[in-house]
Amino acid sequence: MKLHYSTPLSWLVTLLTPLFLIGLAMRIMLAPWFLTVEYNMPYFPADTYGFTKEDRLRWAPYAVTYLTNGADISYLGDLTFEDGTPLYNERELSHMRDVKLVTQGGLRAWYVSLILLALLGLWAWRGDWMREFLQGLRRGGWLVIILAAGLGGFAAVAFWQFFTFFHSLFFEGDSWLFLFSDTLIRLFPMQFWQDVFIWVGAIVLGGALALAFALKPKAN
Repeated sequence: MKLHYSTPLSWLVTLLTPLFLIGLAMRIMLAPWFLTVEYNMPYFPADTYGFTKEDRLRWAPYAVTYLTNGADISYLGDLTFEDGTPLYNERELSHMRDVKLVTQGGLRAWYVSLILLALLGLWAWRGDWMREFLQGLRRGGWLVIILAAGLGGFAAVAFWQFFTFFHSLFFEGDSWLFLFSDTLIRLFPMQFWQDVFIWVGAIVLGGALALAFALKPKAN
């Protein structure tokens, strides 16, 4: 017998879908292979302060790994160049602490959305409201498509303004601004973040399109 509250649960599925797709894209971007792909792109800018591609591939994984492990900031703070100079200055380390909080919070939201969707899917299958569950996923796909169209258009027209707006949501003041000579900028220049946005957009939009057009619930 179909649950009388299957419709509200279907809308919960809709709201969870963007969290799941965005979190999935975030997790993929944190995979080690992305750095290798990105730094080997022919258009990726060289570091005018001396980092080679090999240097970037040596140092950048530490920053990415720090975002997902349980270590404190000494994981990055103890890194030094060959002459003993710290790899990161205090401003960079402070920012990386903030980035870790945001990243791990986003990943926790993804894990929760994944678990809830799996449980709701099982409940829908056992409770005879799979049609409503699939409708929720389809609506979630369309919701993401609409959001992606707005944000993607904004970023395409004015990426720096979009980048600034994004950071203003999660970080205080200008704590995320650095000199071109700082290690974070040398490892992750603007081109890197533009490519991240494209990859994230492709993953999220691809998933949303699949949900919106491939899922066709059968009539009860």
